[in-house]
Amino acid sequence: MSSEKKYWKSEAQLDENNPEVQSLENNEFVEHIPTDEFLGNKEKLENSKTTRRDFLKYVGFSTAAASLAACEGPVVKSIPYVVQPDRLVPGVADYYATTIANGYDFASVLVKTREGRPIKIDNNTSAKDFTAGKARVHASVLDLYDIKRLQNPQIEGRDATWSEFDEKVGIELNLASTKKIVLLTQTFASPSTDRLIKQFKEKYPNTEHIVYDSVSEEAALKAFQGKFGYKALPNYDFSKAATIVSVGADFLGDWQGGGFDASYSRGREPKSGKMSRHVQFEANMTLSGGNADKRVATKPSVQKQVLVEIYNQIVSNAGSTELNAKTQKAVDSAVNSLKKGGSKSVLITGIQDEGAQRMALEINAALASTIIDTDNARMIRQGENSKIDRLIEEMQSGQIGVLMTAGINPVYSLPNSEEFTEAMQNVDATVAFSMKLDETATQAKYVASTPHYLESWGDVQLTKKTFSLIQPTIQPLFDTRQFEECLLNIISESTDYYGFIKETFNQNFGGLSWNQSLHDGTFTYESEVNKEDSEEETISSAFNASSVARQLLAHSGDNLELTLYTKTSIGDGQQSNNPWLQEMPDPITRTSWDNYITIAKSDAESLGLKNYNVADGALNGDYVNLTLGETTIENIPAFIQPGQAPGSIGLALGYGKTESIQEEMQVGHNAFKLYKDFNTHQDVSLSKGTGVHEFACVQLHHTMMGRRDIVKETTLEIFNTSEKDSWNKTPEVSLNHKPTKVTSPDVDLWQEFDREIGHHFNLSIDLNSCTGCGACVIACHSENNVPVVGKHEVRKSRDMHWLRIDRYYSSEDSLQGDYEKKDNISGLSESLSKFAELEEPSETDVQVIFQPVMCQHCNHAPCETVCPVAATAHSRQGQNHMTYNRCVGTRYCANNCPYKVRRFNWFQYSQNDEFDYHMNNDLGRMVLNPDVTVRSRGVMEKCSLCIQMTQKTILDAKRDGREIKDGEFQTACSAACDKGAMVFGDVNDKESKVVEKRDDDRMYHLLEYLGTKPNVMYQTKVRNTTEA
Repeated sequence: MSSEKKYWKSEAQLDENNPEVQSLENNEFVEHIPTDEFLGNKEKLENSKTTRRDFLKYVGFSTAAASLAACEGPVVKSIPYVVQPDRLVPGVADYYATTIANGYDFASVLVKTREGRPIKIDNNTSAKDFTAGKARVHASVLDLYDIKRLQNPQIEGRDATWSEFDEKVGIELNLASTKKIVLLTQTFASPSTDRLIKQFKEKYPNTEHIVYDSVSEEAALKAFQGKFGYKALPNYDFSKAATIVSVGADFLGDWQGGGFDASYSRGREPKSGKMSRHVQFEANMTLSGGNADKRVATKPSVQKQVLVEIYNQIVSNAGSTELNAKTQKAVDSAVNSLKKGGSKSVLITGIQDEGAQRMALEINAALASTIIDTDNARMIRQGENSKIDRLIEEMQSGQIGVLMTAGINPVYSLPNSEEFTEAMQNVDATVAFSMKLDETATQAKYVASTPHYLESWGDVQLTKKTFSLIQPTIQPLFDTRQFEECLLNIISESTDYYGFIKETFNQNFGGLSWNQSLHDGTFTYESEVNKEDSEEETISSAFNASSVARQLLAHSGDNLELTLYTKTSIGDGQQSNNPWLQEMPDPITRTSWDNYITIAKSDAESLGLKNYNVADGALNGDYVNLTLGETTIENIPAFIQPGQAPGSIGLALGYGKTESIQEEMQVGHNAFKLYKDFNTHQDVSLSKGTGVHEFACVQLHHTMMGRRDIVKETTLEIFNTSEKDSWNKTPEVSLNHKPTKVTSPDVDLWQEFDREIGHHFNLSIDLNSCTGCGACVIACHSENNVPVVGKHEVRKSRDMHWLRIDRYYSSEDSLQGDYEKKDNISGLSESLSKFAELEEPSETDVQVIFQPVMCQHCNHAPCETVCPVAATAHSRQGQNHMTYNRCVGTRYCANNCPYKVRRFNWFQYSQNDEFDYHMNNDLGRMVLNPDVTVRSRGVMEKCSLCIQMTQKTILDAKRDGREIKDGEFQTACSAACDKGAMVFGDVNDKESKVVEKRDDDRMYHLLEYLGTKPNVMYQTKVRNTTEA
């Protein structure tokens, strides 16, 4: 039960004698006011002769001047349309359905535009699990306004015209008639691009097309092809699952393209007393492990044994394993759960081995699993990375006449990038199609500037039966041209790519409406679509389980094992120049602006590595040197991670870029150098480095300390068999020396009024459905013009996120168990050691809860009563308002807020060279939402429950003369959450879903005993810990 478990945010919190942590807990203001940073020369101030009387005069005058200035009208210079376009209504947003398909992320989205400018990405709900459920997808709109984008084509480092580019590339292709032409591209998953490349091959028969994925899924592709006869990835509907067992697969992250979290969350709702049971075997602490009912920390080599053992027990004996007793018990329990679930069970694995992937498919076949969908398989990964080594050899030997790269950056992402770069010099002509002058483009002879997906046309095959269309939402900002458009010019096609796509659509999807499909953004089609290399499709192959088991079990497991992974923010590094994503805290480590080694506490102690807080947000730690074969990366920061499997470490890909990226974003180390043989698991060695690294870690920011019932959780068994008060008891206070529930009117010190007049907004957050992905954080940034402050300011606890996702660890021990241990302690010497043990949770048996926290919009808000200028006030609709031009920056409101959700503008973050992010250049400011004020220095800000969105909904319904339907009211975060974790609505609509959530037994309010009566509510976390 929630009241019996102990929760903690970091290792430092477990040390009750840590003076730094105690200071942070008790410090309402996170630091002294930095007057020296904005008042000027400190020495002059100290020697000032200003008297107290003069000072009060100045203060009085400045206050009056500020009041007068607030009444002045702004100076606006406008150039009106001579003839206003019919479709464009100033102040009214337009929405377009399109698709992001950058080779790593694939999603059908709705794009909000204002006066012709795309400013926000929203979910396309008709796309179901292929909607914008990732932080990177929501942040992709900012990439459109990246100042590092290529603005025109280049030839040998100089700007060129497209006619010159076409002419010279055409000559190079004709000269390569005796050699090979290679198209090295991302996964396009596009019927039109496939057809176009096929036509290109017809004109240039010496052409080979190689698909390269920066993070390879070739093992899974080959396994699927071996069993089912064509190259694809299995699809999964976790909403139907009774049991989910994952062996090293972070399927709530980026595993096999991601997008599984929405169906997973639907299956995690404890409806009718049932929910899925999730068991996770993994080395790194991941989103999947954090959400699991049972997490077993296992090294990659042990994961292979776990997979073989599960195969042994479910299919047939393939080989003998040597698991320790604890892991064997966990495997036996997982197998029993799989068998009990039968066809509603599923097993998945992230082991980068074709045999391991095939073994997982055979296990699911033996279970007759209905969770895995092979008829509607995923087409969003097609990489043939095993061909890269051969390609490099051919390049080195001069066999390649023309190398054309599109949508990829192999000079950065290949583990043997140095060999690739050297081999490029032996190619007669290299052509890079790229949005930026990245590491590969800088080495190419010809560089084609390509548009952002929001400026492009295209089509995408997401699954075997699901398709989507790409349409431009803005005219190209620069002189750019699509890769496909260039190919059309090269083969002298008379049509443009838009016409080519329509031809493909009419050929493949006869009977469907082009306009309707373009409007919807996505559609389904049952018939087979012609593929570029359909002749290469093979029949299924036999599976030798014993041979696969021998190969998997051959790994000794004696070495330190590295697991490479991708963060939900940076991904494979394509968007590493995106400040929203750089500042977004990692959901597990709560650290931004870095990649680092994650290491178990025991391994860190053996190497003498430490992490320690020097201030709120300022976590310091040691460096390590990592060696793999002849490759050594020096001075990588070491982050001690609870739950990390001993004997293993983790390191994120996607960092360490140096080209086409602002200096502020040139952070971290390039871990692709360690991605040998495109395998995320490697044996490495580690040694302590020199120096101290400064992390930007927000895990102790805005901490609500010393209070219980911040997070509540229970088990499915208790939830089904016990009364609500045993697992979600309403807090009580003493009234007249009698325990009284805080919900009683007798406890209330405030005079109530009728809140059922008009609208009254509530937001429900379900801790069962929230996976911690962070999409809501980026959506809030985008909608509300939240500034980026940079690593230096984050370390000073000045991050500006209106919405944070607190991550709490908990051990499997309970407080009750601690009390029983304490009763048996006697003597001073025994007390010192035993009490220390009570504060040391298990190194590996760690559970995680993610809790989004924003302004709670309290009906009895403590911030409102202390503001001396009434800058913060409450509305009848339940929203706590901020009047920015009244705020004088006393920060009393932040001091009095128990939820620590208010943010202070220490500086002017826009048009300030000290904060050289998107708000500091004309191009980047194009993403700003004109409906939301850009705040100035000295002003407090916070979540507004997106009042601009709720008011628009009210006014639209009023204009149309209709009632507002349930679901129309949305905030940026609730609209972005495709998991259904956030439900927003009007509680005065008694049929609304938010009322259903309010009346649910799982509902509770954060710090409810304070009597603030928040309009944000939470649903108690329920874990299915019942073992079969």
